[in-house]
Amino acid sequence: MALFTFLIIVLLAGAVDPGRVRRIVGGSDTTIDRFPSLVQVESRNLWNGFWWQSCAGTILTPRHVLSAAQCFFGPWYSPKNRRIRAGSSYRNASGVIYLIDKEINHPHYDYFNTSADISVLRIQTRIEYTPVIQPGTVVAADFVFPDNIPVTVVGWGHTAYYGAYSDVLQETTVITVNRELCAKRYRTLNTHRNITNTMLCAGVLGVTGRDTCTGDFGGPLYYGHIVIGIATWGHQCGHADFPGVYTSVASYTRWIAAVVV
Repeated sequence: MALFTFLIIVLLAGAVDPGRVRRIVGGSDTTIDRFPSLVQVESRNLWNGFWWQSCAGTILTPRHVLSAAQCFFGPWYSPKNRRIRAGSSYRNASGVIYLIDKEINHPHYDYFNTSADISVLRIQTRIEYTPVIQPGTVVAADFVFPDNIPVTVVGWGHTAYYGAYSDVLQETTVITVNRELCAKRYRTLNTHRNITNTMLCAGVLGVTGRDTCTGDFGGPLYYGHIVIGIATWGHQCGHADFPGVYTSVASYTRWIAAVVV
């Protein structure tokens, strides 16, 4: 089996339980050396051949990257129209480019309700590790992450709803939100998407402007440097009443291990 790290977050044992979007809202400039497992996912414009950062992901092994299935799906999708940029703090610049051999979307992925929004990418050539290109640590299988815990989101996406992408990597801190409370909030929108037990919610309720946004899909939700979630959807960007929604990685850790063999 290819090597990557599974870790049970024992430090949390004593902790107290207290519409679709894609750049980090309310973030500050940061550098890739702080998050060396983070990569950009770039898409190729079919009309002019231009490459642009559209999603994000996390390095698992020298041949595998974790991301969201929605970034590798649709009638115009092909692996030749996606690539990975690793080791750069800057959107669409610097770093090292790696081509994708194949995407492995979860078999239960549903585009319309965004369930099982997780994908493992097989890279054509080995990712060479450096101080700014490193594998991430994946949360242990079935770990139930507590509510009201500060976690970190990073990315190059929009800085506001209807805003522009960031040219420099951004990071911000959000708080894990009780799943039932999150589901109750989203039910008021009468959306076709439901909050399930394979999802996490994180934001700052009552505070506007700290969230993931367009361009951040597929990127990691970190506790320290442990990947606990994958950015997948939400309502607008940084809305005070609706936290961001993430695929719960712990729900799929065994599946990840199986596909990276």
